[in-house]
Amino acid sequence: MRHSRRLVSRIHDVIAAAGGWIGFDRYMELALYEPGLGYYSGGSTKFGGAGDFVTAPEISPLFGRTLARQAADVLAETGGDLLEIGPGTGRLAADILAALERLDALPRRYCLLELSGELRARQAATLQAAVPSLAGKVEWLDALPASFTGFVLANELLDALPVRVVSRDDSTWHECGVSRSGDGLFWSLRPLHDEPLLREVETLAVPPPYRTEISPHVEALVGTLASCLTRGALMFIDYGFGHSEYYHPQRNTGTLMCHYRHHALDDPFHLPGLQDITAHVDFTRVANAAVRGGLKFAGYTNQAHLLVNCGITEVLGQVSPEHAGEYLPLAAQAQKLLGPHEMGELFKAIGFTRGIEHPLRGFARGDLSRLL
Repeated sequence: MRHSRRLVSRIHDVIAAAGGWIGFDRYMELALYEPGLGYYSGGSTKFGGAGDFVTAPEISPLFGRTLARQAADVLAETGGDLLEIGPGTGRLAADILAALERLDALPRRYCLLELSGELRARQAATLQAAVPSLAGKVEWLDALPASFTGFVLANELLDALPVRVVSRDDSTWHECGVSRSGDGLFWSLRPLHDEPLLREVETLAVPPPYRTEISPHVEALVGTLASCLTRGALMFIDYGFGHSEYYHPQRNTGTLMCHYRHHALDDPFHLPGLQDITAHVDFTRVANAAVRGGLKFAGYTNQAHLLVNCGITEVLGQVSPEHAGEYLPLAAQAQKLLGPHEMGELFKAIGFTRGIEHPLRGFARGDLSRLL
């Protein structure tokens, strides 16, 4: 609570300096990434059973072992390295490295782009415990390289990028920002005067009242990645929709949600710095930004199809069902990764390439590009 109050005090100062109001994207940036205070910059446990939410790599090593097959294809064709953006606890990196070693497909470097010193320490500890002989291949980056060749992977990254929140009341669009209320924070609306943003939201065929999110940070990140990928493949895995489904008239309260101790909340001002804040991904926006950046669209599908295409059943088959103590937990984990009522349909994967000939195996079947 003291930690959260320190962050709220910092946000109050920023609001005061800005004249009493800041956009929600600025608030979300402070709440998640303010050095030493933000959710991803502080020291609380975020991932796994003791944290606030569970990601696919924390659910099962099958996730990383399966994605390693896709990575191995790209590495074999490019002779490049592997770059993971937003690597969480380092669990995914450990599982991919171990699988690549078994495939005799290790890259020279496995780069982790992570700005949080606290998370870097956790990643280093995870790698040292899980794959001590391979930990030397890992290199932490402070920023995206000017150029990169190989396989770029981001799992559950885009949903945590700051979003602008807008709402329509009758015929008028407003931007939903944040102001101070005593010791707390509250939603504060202003008429939307940002011309590019106003032009964009006016194209949405939605009836009032309507509230939703726009994520220019997603476009900026994808565009930057497109410019730095010299040769190889780029893959994002996250929860979200294509544009028409994202901005469906019935989705009139948006997708913004928070996670605290495995509970989903709808109040982004509850315990700032101690809860995660996310918004679903508009994958059409991702695709457009990548193609504008010169990348070739490689495919769009759900997580279940991605993992099946990459051979999760073969990876699971490497453990004999006769060894029930090992096989049965993995089979249950596979169900969580693949099940339509678990992660299989909610999570999507989208991929892009530059300068490689072979299609990405992850998108061989289950094409959903019609939904973009």
